[in-house]
Amino acid sequence: MIIVRSIIFNFLFLLWTIGLGLALVVPGLAGPRRWTQQGARFWGRGVFFLLRGVIGLHHEIRGLDNIPRGTVLIAAKHQSVWETLLFHTLLEDPVFIVKQELFSIPVVGWLMRRSGCIGIDRSKGIQALKKMVLGAASAVASGSQLIIFPEGTRTVPGASSAYQPGVALLYRSLSLLVIPVALNSGLFWGRRCFVKRPGCISVEFLPPLPVGLERHVFLAELESRIESRTRHLEQGALMPWRRF
Repeated sequence: MIIVRSIIFNFLFLLWTIGLGLALVVPGLAGPRRWTQQGARFWGRGVFFLLRGVIGLHHEIRGLDNIPRGTVLIAAKHQSVWETLLFHTLLEDPVFIVKQELFSIPVVGWLMRRSGCIGIDRSKGIQALKKMVLGAASAVASGSQLIIFPEGTRTVPGASSAYQPGVALLYRSLSLLVIPVALNSGLFWGRRCFVKRPGCISVEFLPPLPVGLERHVFLAELESRIESRTRHLEQGALMPWRRF
C-alpha cells in the first residue's frame, strides 16, 4: 500500500509542480518578486496537502517563538526535499542560499532565481563566498530572512557532513542572530527515495546563537545543537504528535 500511495503522490507532485510552475513562469518573471514568493508558498501548501491526503504524512513545528521579528539567519539540518518547501509556509520572505547549478533547471530554476535565491558556484572558491555575502547583505537590507543548510548537501538520518565555512562567514559579516533548526524529515521522505512514508515529521527551531562568537566556537556550538537535537527527533519519531 505504501508503494501504491507513493506512486500516486509522486505523479500528483509532478503534475502540481509542473502545472503551477508553468502557470507562474510568465507572471512570476514579469511581475514583482513578491508574486513568485507567494506562488512558492502556495506550491508548498499544496504539496503538504497531498502528503497528508495521499501518504498520511503530517508535520509538527516546535519553537516558532525562537524566531525574532525581522531579518535573521536560519541554519537548518538538510535531510530531504521536504524542508525546502517548509520555510515559505512559515516565514514572510525567505531567501535561500543554494547551489548555482539549480538555476539551470527549466522553469523551477528561473523562478528560484526570481524569488531571490542566492546561488553559490563552489568551483570559484573565495570568489563565490564573497558573492554570497554581497547577495545576502542585499537580502537582509530588504528585510528578508536568510535560509542556509550548513552541511551544503542532504544527509541520511543518523549521519552528518562537515559544516561548511559559508555559514560562519555570513554570521560574522552580517552580525545576525542565527537560529539552528533540527528535523527528522529523512525518515519519511528520504534522499533520492521514491517511497514516501506515513507518520509525522518534527521540526524544531532552537534558541538563537548570539552575535559575536568566535568562528570556531560558533561552528562547534551550531553543529552540536543541530546534530544532538536532530538525533533526539529521530529517536522520538514514533512519539505522539500534533497535526498541521
